[in-house]
Amino acid sequence: MDKLEKTLEEWKEMLDPEQYQVCRLKATERPFTGKYNMTKTPGVYHCVCCNEPLFDSSTKFDSGCGWPSFYAPIEGSAVVEVRDISHGMIRTEVVCAKCDAHLGHVFPDGPPPTGLRYCINSVCLDLVPRDA
Repeated sequence: MDKLEKTLEEWKEMLDPEQYQVCRLKATERPFTGKYNMTKTPGVYHCVCCNEPLFDSSTKFDSGCGWPSFYAPIEGSAVVEVRDISHGMIRTEVVCAKCDAHLGHVFPDGPPPTGLRYCINSVCLDLVPRDA
């Protein structure tokens, strides 16, 4: 996969302020406010920055955490996991493999078959619905 690289200024011009803060500066949207938190529409969730497919709705589940949660990315290379020691915690950050957009974090408390919970900010995603 070819990396998509832009300057912060280029990202700032193409993203809305909240997308820029979360995707490029690693902020977090407030829980229970994201447009995809409760969405059950079948489809594929793409990166808002580069349009790369990241998660399929078939792996989405209601974790109750306030952000869209998935038990697996669409394929092993869609996202990259990075050690995050910010805010006095040790977590695993999830970034888009193509453009390095911050998406959220992954935790080891999800459902089978993976036991993982990819806790993703809605603002980082675009849902492309599946044809009915």
